[in-house]
Amino acid sequence: MGAVRPGSVLAQSNPIIACDLEVVTATDRSAVLTWTTRTPDAAGRLLPVATDGEVRLIPADSPRAPIQVWASGARTPFHYAQVDGLEPGRRYRFEAWSQGVRAQPAPSLITHLPDSPELLGEFTTLVPPPGRLLRTVALANDVHYGEDVSGLVVGDLPPGFRQEPGLPPYPEVMLTAMLDDLRRPDRDAGILLLAGDLTSEATPAETRGVRAHLDAWGTASADYLAVRGNHDRPHTGTDYRDCPAVPGADNAHFDCWAQEFGPRQQPVEHDLGGLRLIGLDTSELDGSGGTIERPQLDRVRETLRDEPDRPTLVFGHHPVTVESGLTNTAGPGFVLNRRDSAELQALYERSPGVFLHHSGHTHRNRRTRPDAACAVEFLEVAAVKEYPGGYSLARIYEGGYMLNFYKTRTEQARRWSTLTRGEYFGLFPDYTLGTFADRNHVVPRDFSGLR
Repeated sequence: MGAVRPGSVLAQSNPIIACDLEVVTATDRSAVLTWTTRTPDAAGRLLPVATDGEVRLIPADSPRAPIQVWASGARTPFHYAQVDGLEPGRRYRFEAWSQGVRAQPAPSLITHLPDSPELLGEFTTLVPPPGRLLRTVALANDVHYGEDVSGLVVGDLPPGFRQEPGLPPYPEVMLTAMLDDLRRPDRDAGILLLAGDLTSEATPAETRGVRAHLDAWGTASADYLAVRGNHDRPHTGTDYRDCPAVPGADNAHFDCWAQEFGPRQQPVEHDLGGLRLIGLDTSELDGSGGTIERPQLDRVRETLRDEPDRPTLVFGHHPVTVESGLTNTAGPGFVLNRRDSAELQALYERSPGVFLHHSGHTHRNRRTRPDAACAVEFLEVAAVKEYPGGYSLARIYEGGYMLNFYKTRTEQARRWSTLTRGEYFGLFPDYTLGTFADRNHVVPRDFSGLR
């Protein structure tokens, strides 16, 4: 058999299993890979085990074997490797290793698609749009600040996940990790757009708490913009009576979100060096579906009509398209209602400057087709609060934009993201991660007029 190499499986009393390999991100010059190392205990249960990590890589057209391009001596079960210095538009062969064991693709449909990087062992970096990089916009949603059980759909089903004792609440862990990421030089986001469900139930404590975290990071209406989701809607009950009542509501609804972020069904508008940002409140007064009430829709119509060709990014909690309604697990009633969706997309047809509509709510990465003849990308971004646990960056160049999804990378965030892979009886990655192209792509547009 030959000599056993130190660190190999055969050299271990408890063998190491390196699994859940995912090529999360590929930009023009970098790639992010994640994987987990586990070992069986006496009962045969696979438990996380801390090991070293290594990535080997070579251009795919090279006859040589991949060589080490990244290594970490910091031992962890939850590996996050960012490889920099790559060439745009180049195909690479890669391998990820821990303690002499090669990491295997995650056991999900997405990572076993015929063209998936994990199955092929190859990925291709993006070719950025032409011209200068003008600015970077972060897109995020679904923090659920105040939530203590993740993954529930109806009642106590499917089985949910709780934070380990002694660790901070997971919404705070994941929000803090994202905010830390966005200030780092390799992300360098100029503004953060939060598309709803910042809180779990919009209590006074939750709305104040999430606002305090955001304000410690940046300035509202300058560094970040936020709109509400269905979890942030006005609520009834004595727990909310310290908040203002909603005028004209049939029952006593109290709007704690309004105290911290603004009144309901009001759009958010912001100019970013000529780039127009519009945030929509798509929450219903009661329920999880989406609506845009007439005064807000009229305001958006006036805004777009005044400058229809101005580059515009729109964000709101509920997805818009028929395709999204048919493919999300909760069905068509979970997205923006058909009347408002049709009217909004008709506005986009007459406003060629609108190029991207960012949504949350479904907790998945997915692009869907418009229902109207508009050149708008309808993008759903996975949740901050659970697997895959992250955000997207839209890097806007003079000749278009590059879109990339990133997982957050603190140790506690990686631990929680790995645990919540088990949501929906272990099927959660199939639904939420999205294809490599959903997470990483380039769209040509003319942004040369932006400052």
